[in-house]
Amino acid sequence: MSGSARKKKVQPGLQQTFDSIKDILITTKAQLDDTDVTIRPSLIQNLRHVATLAESFTEQRPKSEKEWIQLADTLDQEGVNLWNISGLVRKYPEDDGRALIGTLRLAAFRLVEAGLEAKPGLETLLHTLQLASKTGVTLSELGNNDAAASVLTSAAKFEEMLRVASDPDGSHRQSKACATIVYFSSRMEAAWKEGNYTVAEFMSQKIIDNDQRLALPAHDRSMLAAKFHAIGKSMLKDQTEPRRSKPSDAVVWLQKAFSIADQLEDSTSGVPQLKISILRTLARAYFLSESFDSAEATLEELVPSIDALSDHASSEYQELRWLRLAVLKRRRAADSAVLDAYKSIIDHVELSETTLTDILQDLRTLNSKYVLVTNVNQHLLQRTLGCHAGSDYVDRVLLSLIIHCSKDDNHSRAMKLIDAAFTSVCEADIQLQCVPATACLSLLWQYGDRHYNAKRWSEAADWFVAGSHRLLKDVSPTSASKCFRKAALCHIEQKQYARASVVIRRCPVNEAATHYVIFLTAIHQDLEDEATEAIHNMMEAPDFDRKMLLLATQISHESEMKTVLLKALEALLKTLKMTNSGETAVEAMTLLRCIIRLALKILMDPTVDKSALISCVVKHFQTAKVLADAACEQKAIALVIKDISWLWRTAYNCAVQGCSEWEGYQDQISTLFDLAKDLLTVYCESSPVEVDPELYVHLINASFSSISGRIFTARELKSSGNVDVERFREIAAEIKTCTEKISEILQKHVGNSSNSTRIRYFLHTLRVFETEILVQLKEWDRVLRLVDEIAKSGLPALGTYEAIADILWTEKDCPINVLYGGLEAILHASLDNNTLSIEKFSRWLRAICTIILARSTSADRVKAIGYVEQAVTVMEQSIESDEAYPIDERLWLLGTSYNTGFECLEASLLDEAKRWFETATVICKFVPGGNESAKKISETYAQLLARYAPSLQE
Repeated sequence: MSGSARKKKVQPGLQQTFDSIKDILITTKAQLDDTDVTIRPSLIQNLRHVATLAESFTEQRPKSEKEWIQLADTLDQEGVNLWNISGLVRKYPEDDGRALIGTLRLAAFRLVEAGLEAKPGLETLLHTLQLASKTGVTLSELGNNDAAASVLTSAAKFEEMLRVASDPDGSHRQSKACATIVYFSSRMEAAWKEGNYTVAEFMSQKIIDNDQRLALPAHDRSMLAAKFHAIGKSMLKDQTEPRRSKPSDAVVWLQKAFSIADQLEDSTSGVPQLKISILRTLARAYFLSESFDSAEATLEELVPSIDALSDHASSEYQELRWLRLAVLKRRRAADSAVLDAYKSIIDHVELSETTLTDILQDLRTLNSKYVLVTNVNQHLLQRTLGCHAGSDYVDRVLLSLIIHCSKDDNHSRAMKLIDAAFTSVCEADIQLQCVPATACLSLLWQYGDRHYNAKRWSEAADWFVAGSHRLLKDVSPTSASKCFRKAALCHIEQKQYARASVVIRRCPVNEAATHYVIFLTAIHQDLEDEATEAIHNMMEAPDFDRKMLLLATQISHESEMKTVLLKALEALLKTLKMTNSGETAVEAMTLLRCIIRLALKILMDPTVDKSALISCVVKHFQTAKVLADAACEQKAIALVIKDISWLWRTAYNCAVQGCSEWEGYQDQISTLFDLAKDLLTVYCESSPVEVDPELYVHLINASFSSISGRIFTARELKSSGNVDVERFREIAAEIKTCTEKISEILQKHVGNSSNSTRIRYFLHTLRVFETEILVQLKEWDRVLRLVDEIAKSGLPALGTYEAIADILWTEKDCPINVLYGGLEAILHASLDNNTLSIEKFSRWLRAICTIILARSTSADRVKAIGYVEQAVTVMEQSIESDEAYPIDERLWLLGTSYNTGFECLEASLLDEAKRWFETATVICKFVPGGNESAKKISETYAQLLARYAPSLQE
């Protein structure tokens, strides 16, 4: 039969549909190879039209196959071609081709369906059912639910036809089972995506109940298990729908997935990973459904498997470990089991900021499990120490450990744990960076301060000492010292001063703060020497801060340790920078007053070192004098005038007191009088008001007392045989200056007041002192001039004359002329002022006459006889007075007169001899047995005169 004849026998509508299909396919297939992606929407639209036409063709087919069998063959062939083309669709960045593939498969299936015989064979049914299943799944994945449902409805008919198809020898049993399972799977998957959960569950059950599924190839069974897993997994992800609100429903699906996968050999590619993935989701489903025992059992089976894999540290497997941990915690499992779970996580984690944070944050939920958290922290620390990358995270673990230890009720255990952790880091040869080390120190100090504020001193000390570990010390060398100091302060608060002393000794000795703490420990132990040494060392330290000294001063004052307070005040004075600032001068003067007052108070204690304290007082008065002079130069004297007034009075009174109480300290007493004089001079010259004349009297007293003290010292030096010539010259100069100053003051400010007589006596005494010093210096000419000045001064001071005479008389090296001149001048002055006692007169006259007569000159004898006649006059006058001329001196005068007269007579000096014999006769009146003596002298004189007279006449 020709083609035209067959065409005539086909129904016009069927032929028209066929032609339309052919026309569209011609255009469409030509465009499938086009690389222009913009034409794909029109292609998809044409293919959908083909599918619709093919479906229409299927519906229009007559029951007789003869009329359309040729058309059917063509459509079937076209469908196969389109299906094959669907596997060759190109993908572009802007279009992945999925929509085109789905439309191609839909058109291909409908064309194949249109070309089916009325009673297709078994193999045709198998092939068509598989095409329908795959097409339905593809459309369902694309969201074309209506098209997918339509295709799967058609597939249902093929499945029913396949089920009743005859297979006498069973050669197609496996193929039928495979096709049927694929169909059920497709229906299940499509129904789930459409939200038709009843159909999905029904299809899943049909799959499970179908034993023939075991006949499927391993790959297909693996895919089937994956679909069950995907549905179960999606149920856990989205529980917004009431139907999927329970995780227990997901458990059912996942159990089915695992039952399928479990029957596969692990040697099959991808099966082990599939099983692990299903079990992971199943464990999570158990957990969410609160079936903790089942979840734990699942994980116990799963974890060893994933640990054995090469990529056991992947994020998915870590999630399982975390899930296992969560299950154990929810089930309140034993600490050992929870610890193992943590160890599994830590051992297999890839250390990073995120993973470490997750672990540390999770540990915070176990506050009540102290030992457990401790063990986890320790294991985590060992993991970071053993891992090269983990060394970057050691500091975070240490911080976590420190925070954790701060919550331990067992303080000793906490401290041991921290020390062990620090030591382990050191042994791993890992050094912390500066910032992490500082963070650790800050935490340790924070917890130490917390205990300190709560008055738990011992615990606070341990926390501070923990910061001195070499791990932190290597990074911040100064931190250890701070830690020890803080710990020592804690022991001080606890009154464990010995422990505080031991701890602080571990600090370097070049830090001021360290010496301040040493000072505190010494103060509390009443160790004055150590406290004062600490103050000294504190000032010598390079980081010395004056505030420390201020605190030390306050503490010394509160502790009533006067010696330490004195040292602190002295140190404070040294820290003042002497500038032109008046405020500095005021502060310095205030400190000096405090120091001096305190030192004088300490001096009242008989057990103290008097020498050191006296020197201290003198030194600070000297400093005050320097400050006073500086204030004068800076014209700031008004600011310190009251201080100067206090200082000179105190120095003066102190020196006066020292005269009676400070035996052996003449130099210091003299210096104090000298300083009182200098300070009073400044005060008098700078006082803004008229000065009380009495102050000038004090000024004279101080000046005189100062010189007197130096004279006493000089006498002691002489008595010991240690004569310092230069020192004696200085004293002589000072005496002269003092004399001039006192004379000036006497003239200008004292005048003829009641004090003038005493002041003049001061002046005369100063002359005596000057004579004494000049005699020691052997400056005899100056001695004579000075004695002459004294004699001519007319001062009625018998004691002064006697003193000078004694000085000259007792000095063995004194030249005769000096001695004579001095005695003569003194004698005349005494006689002129009628101030000399008869006894002294007799002694000095005897000395003068002895000296004169020793010269044996006529002039000297004339002068001597004059003195003897003066003595006779005194004898006559003293008869009526209470003081008689000494008998021995009378006898000496008598003997001297007689002997001298005899010598003159022998020398033919008759006139001189006569005068001496006459004087001797007069003296006889005043000696015992004088008449007999006078008679004998007269007789002797006459005999001698008769003997020598003739020779003289010749």
